[in-house]
Amino acid sequence: MTWAMTAVGVLLILYALRDIFHTLWHPAGFGTLSRTCFRIMWRVTKLSNRRSHSTELAGPLGLLATLGTWTLFSIIGFGLVYLPRMPDGFYFGSSLEPKMSSDVVASLYLSIVAVATLGLGDILPATPLLRIVVPIEALVGFLLLTAGVSWVLQLYPALIRRRALARRLTTMARCGASEVVEIGEASVAVHYLEGVRGEMATVEMDLVQYAESYYFREVRSDTSLAAALSYVVDLVAAGERSSAPEVRNAAMMLAAALGELLALLRREYLGEVGGETETLAAFARDHRQSSPD
Repeated sequence: MTWAMTAVGVLLILYALRDIFHTLWHPAGFGTLSRTCFRIMWRVTKLSNRRSHSTELAGPLGLLATLGTWTLFSIIGFGLVYLPRMPDGFYFGSSLEPKMSSDVVASLYLSIVAVATLGLGDILPATPLLRIVVPIEALVGFLLLTAGVSWVLQLYPALIRRRALARRLTTMARCGASEVVEIGEASVAVHYLEGVRGEMATVEMDLVQYAESYYFREVRSDTSLAAALSYVVDLVAAGERSSAPEVRNAAMMLAAALGELLALLRREYLGEVGGETETLAAFARDHRQSSPD
């Protein structure tokens, strides 16, 4: 029983660490635990069936739920390592009476104290193995703290880039940029198309690296890529009608970039919803937005 509980505890710890690695540091990963947490929060916040400020909470709540799940798995995992060794494997402070509380409570208490790096010292390991395990849990707790901070620092710049692209597309639509692309100066038209293509490629790479960023929803349509992305189709169509070959070539590259982004959305988030028009509509619906006219 001792080694069976220890094995289950170690598996929980390793599973949490693997999920942390795949979510934060894998080049194109999204851990199973984190994906599940974000999808649950995404669906819960969509129950209102309308746009509201509560729908913006899906991403932040998913982030907090993921960090909480990683911490819970670590606490339970180390607690299972301690439990079969309670109380004989530990020294208890003079103010504690081991017989006054259950081994389960003592194991969880020690695990929480260790993962929080508090170091109260009222329960100390008595065997060489446990003297190694308890500091390792403290290191895991420090890893969880730094992982949460680094996750925020990595994720929010990606969200800013996505919102900046949405704002740019919204402004271009409002100012009639497609007319400039079609009949205006070729160099200006190419600059417009290349600028949008470059930002779209960056957003696509952000979605690959930070898959959880999809689950951050914007209420304002002028900063929502789901609402503004359909205008790229108008820019491509305007560029293809241009008499300048360099503009048509830039439009062709923008169309390719749009196709790659939509393929990523279908593959990872929306499923096989159809072609370009259907994917744009599904993206807008999923984010509680309406595509601009």
